[in-house]
Amino acid sequence: MFEPDYTYFVQVMANKKPSRLPIYEHIINDSIMEEILDVKFAELHEGDTADLGEYFGHYCEFFRRMTYDTVSFEAGIAEILPGHGAIYGGKAGPIQNRDDFNKYPWDDLPGLFWDRYERDFVALGNSLPSGMKAIGGIGYGVFEVSEDLVGYEHLSYMQIDDPELFTMLYHKIGDLMSGLWAEFTARHADNFVACRMGDDLGFKSGLLVAPETIREHIIPQYKKIIKIVHDAGKPFLWHSCGCIFEVMDDFIAVGINAKHSNEDVIAPFDQWIGSYSDRIALIGGIDVDLLCQSAPDDVRRIVVERGGNYRRQANGYALGSGNSIPDYVPVEGYLAMIDAAREIREVNI
Repeated sequence: MFEPDYTYFVQVMANKKPSRLPIYEHIINDSIMEEILDVKFAELHEGDTADLGEYFGHYCEFFRRMTYDTVSFEAGIAEILPGHGAIYGGKAGPIQNRDDFNKYPWDDLPGLFWDRYERDFVALGNSLPSGMKAIGGIGYGVFEVSEDLVGYEHLSYMQIDDPELFTMLYHKIGDLMSGLWAEFTARHADNFVACRMGDDLGFKSGLLVAPETIREHIIPQYKKIIKIVHDAGKPFLWHSCGCIFEVMDDFIAVGINAKHSNEDVIAPFDQWIGSYSDRIALIGGIDVDLLCQSAPDDVRRIVVERGGNYRRQANGYALGSGNSIPDYVPVEGYLAMIDAAREIREVNI
C-alpha cells in the first residue's frame, strides 16, 4: 500500500537523492483525471463551497492514487488581469502606451486575485491527504504577465519606442507579483512543500527575447520573488520551456532550486544533468512526444531505462513528463509512465 511522504520531495529540492524516487507533474488536465478515476468532477470547480471541497477531494485523490507524494496546483494570475488574452497571440494587450499604463487598475489586481483564488487554496489545504503537501502557488511568470498585458510582438515595439515605459512595466509587474507572493506565503505556505512559477522564455532553438533583456528586466523581478519564497522557508522550482541555456546560469545565480521542462528535440535530459545537477535539482525527463506517439509497452520500457539512469546520474531528481499532461496525451501512455516509475522504485534504483 503506497503511503505518500512529501519529505522525499523536500530532499529533491535540496538537490539530494531521496531513498524513494518521487514523481512530479506540472499540470494534469482534469479530463485525464476524470477518465482514470472514472468520476466526473471538473465542473464542481465552478460551484459553491461544498462543490469546491468535493472537487479538490477528487483532485488530491488522483495524485495519491497515482503514487505522487505531492499535489500540483497553481492559481493563474493572468486570468484575473482586465483585458486578459494577448498571451494567446493574435491581439494586442490592454497596455500599449503610457496612458494605458497609467489608467490600468493596478491597485485592484491583488483584490481580484484573492477574491477569485483564496477559496481554492483553502479547499486544497483542507483536502490534502495525510503525508502530502502541494507544489505551486501563483501561476504565470514575469515575462508571461508582460505578454498578456502588452502582447508578444508589441513588447518589442514598446522596448524600442518607449524604453522607459518598458522598464516601468517590468518594475510594476515585479511589484505586483512580489506582493501576491508575500501574501500567498503568509497565508498558505504551510500547505506547500515548494513554490513554483512557470514562465516560458524560449522555443526550440533559442530565447523568445534577447538574453540582455532577460537579465536587465526580468531576472531582477525574479530575485525579489525568490527572496520572498526563500524567506518563507520554501525552495523555488522554475518551469520554463524552450532552449534557454543562454540564461540558465543567470537563473541559478538568482536562486532557483530546481528546473522543470525539457524536450528531447532541444537537448537530451542527460545534457541537463551533466550541466546543472551539481547545483540544482532537475525534474521531468520524459518527453511528452514519447507518451503520445509510442505504444504503452514501449513507453514503460523506455521510461524504466531512462528514468533509472536519470535517478542514478542526478542528485535531486523527480520523474515526470518534460512538460505537462494535456488532454491530448493518451491515458495509456501516461499510465505506462506511472507504471515505469513504480517499477524503478521496486528495484530500488
